[in-house]
Amino acid sequence: MTAHQLTRRDARRIAVRAQLLHRARPATMPEVVHHLTMLQVDQTAAVAPSADLVLWSRLGSAYDPAELAAALADHTLIELRGRILPREDVALYQAEMAGWATRTGLRPWEEDVREWVDANDDCRRDILRRLETEGPLPVSELPDTCAVRWKSSGWNDDRNVTKLLDFMVQRGEVASAGRRGRERLWDLATRIYPDDMVPEEEALRLRNERRLRALGIARPRGPECPVEPSDVGAAGEPAVVEGVKGVWRVDPAYLDQDFSGRAALLSPLDRLVFDRKRMAEFFEFDYTLEMYKPAARRRWGYYALPILYGDRLVGKLDATADRRAGMLRVDAVHEDAPFGKTLAAAVRREIEDLAHWLHLDLDLPG
Repeated sequence: MTAHQLTRRDARRIAVRAQLLHRARPATMPEVVHHLTMLQVDQTAAVAPSADLVLWSRLGSAYDPAELAAALADHTLIELRGRILPREDVALYQAEMAGWATRTGLRPWEEDVREWVDANDDCRRDILRRLETEGPLPVSELPDTCAVRWKSSGWNDDRNVTKLLDFMVQRGEVASAGRRGRERLWDLATRIYPDDMVPEEEALRLRNERRLRALGIARPRGPECPVEPSDVGAAGEPAVVEGVKGVWRVDPAYLDQDFSGRAALLSPLDRLVFDRKRMAEFFEFDYTLEMYKPAARRRWGYYALPILYGDRLVGKLDATADRRAGMLRVDAVHEDAPFGKTLAAAVRREIEDLAHWLHLDLDLPG
């Protein structure tokens, strides 16, 4: 097939539309999650948890975070390995989970992990028995009978049950069963996951197709990602983007569509910007999440929100939700190029809506 010829603006507009950030807002929270396929879990609440910010960016202040909490509690949505997924989509991962214990061709560190799990099989069985009789339970109420401790140079050192649960999730044995405050609850996966299981090869194809529908345009191959891949295999159709190297895959449903944009404030983990390489190639936008940098080295702020306007990323909002004082404190609006009156007014409305949604007064710089 001849590759579609796209400009950078074409690519940006496809990406913005695919992420439901154009002028026509979606109607409901389940509609957004189903289309995006996943929300990344991150509890950093300098402004609000990332999943809630992503939903607010699409739905505006009509979105109530209690909706997401309720959907997780009744398992309409499932938290799986750092992602929130529609329950029915878990069927696309279950065959992969079922093959975890017998998979071949592992890398050395993966072999080490499997050996560690096998060495602690008695503890694994103790956890399953406790969940069967008393679940759902937090990690603090599960037995640590590990024969071999988990060794790490990082903060997971000796966190045996936490690490074992991670691998039991990968095996499809246990599942996140919601939260009690910020503490995650665990239960048997058979009580939470759907009964369906899509064969692994077909599941991979369907996941790639759904990911491309959510991204609009993506690389066929990319680096391994810790949460969700950014590449889509053979899904969609080939495309080349003027001024950008290589061949992309594009969802043809987004080609030759009219575009009407709007202003939006984005989570640093929003899928529109999470693939920083694609972001730089299409949007020519300079951005880094700076929460892990010393304060003196930050250019835009601890948890600066990228600012979208139409099909361009135009700046960063440095803001903090001071819940004790009842204030959304805006330290700076960093303009990549000076905002005109129309753009400035649109961004101001989004900041005001953010404060309204958070039920905070707005403290703007003088």
